[in-house]
Amino acid sequence: MSRRGRPEANPAAGLTEGCPSSGATRRAALRVLGLSAASLLGTSSQAQGQGQGQGQGQAQVARSPRIVTVGGAITEIVYTLGAQSQLVGTDTTSLFPAEALRTPKVGYMRQLSAEGVLSLRPTALVATTEAGPPVVLDQLRNAGVQVELVKADHTWSEVQRKVQAVGRACARTAQAESLQRRLDDEWQAVLRQVAAATRSKPRVLFILSHAASPQVAGTATAADALIRFAGATNAIAGFEGYRPLTAEAMASAAPDVLLITDQGLQAQGGEAKFWMRPELALAPAFRRKALVSLDALLLLGFGPRLPQAVATLHRRFAAW
Repeated sequence: MSRRGRPEANPAAGLTEGCPSSGATRRAALRVLGLSAASLLGTSSQAQGQGQGQGQGQAQVARSPRIVTVGGAITEIVYTLGAQSQLVGTDTTSLFPAEALRTPKVGYMRQLSAEGVLSLRPTALVATTEAGPPVVLDQLRNAGVQVELVKADHTWSEVQRKVQAVGRACARTAQAESLQRRLDDEWQAVLRQVAAATRSKPRVLFILSHAASPQVAGTATAADALIRFAGATNAIAGFEGYRPLTAEAMASAAPDVLLITDQGLQAQGGEAKFWMRPELALAPAFRRKALVSLDALLLLGFGPRLPQAVATLHRRFAAW
């Protein structure tokens, strides 16, 4: 998933445009939107106390949480739990399932707007610690929105925390616990499959190529974790994070297999054009054209399909 996406248009941007005192107007707009969200929360609580005489079904609809999700994996969990009717907005990285593309968008996960989120009148926002800016998250909290932040550390525990956070925000803790048990079983099964492999570990290099200047993944990245989970070795071990793809980096990494996202491969013009990059000729993978690609959210999202992603990578790495 590229982290350079541009935020979508802010639904409330017009509130501050063309005004001589835009700062004051923006603060006033936030207060209005915050009062709207707080009013919704109050109405929800009041409805909970009026269950008698109104019918349990009506009270349940009134107090059903309204959720904004920031992060494709978190949005996917909402759908996996069957809670999509509570979803009032998502960010631009929320691409799966296809229905998520039709939800109102609040922009890119690192460039959120308080006005845009509050205009959707959510009771809760669920995101990872990669979301921001922090000042916007504080504004949402001050407006009465429950903000659930899940630590992103590229572990199976991250997936578990996401499921738990969505379950709390959607008031579906029992369903979340049931989903987590199923996912834990799938995870243990794929770990046993990888551990049983007897072949040597291939050296794999992940190339992030969604932008004009491709980069390679070092340690402490989602790609690094996926490579290791799948029973391979990250060909880059000398630095953390991402650095530009250079001939020197390719020669020193000497990868047996190259890993890329489907979207990144498309951005490079397809597989044939990808292999025309001159620095790739320095890799052992070039001779065999050893390339594995997966959907970006499946590969890097750390969501409920992580066991599927690891099993797929393990099988495809073995093919080379």
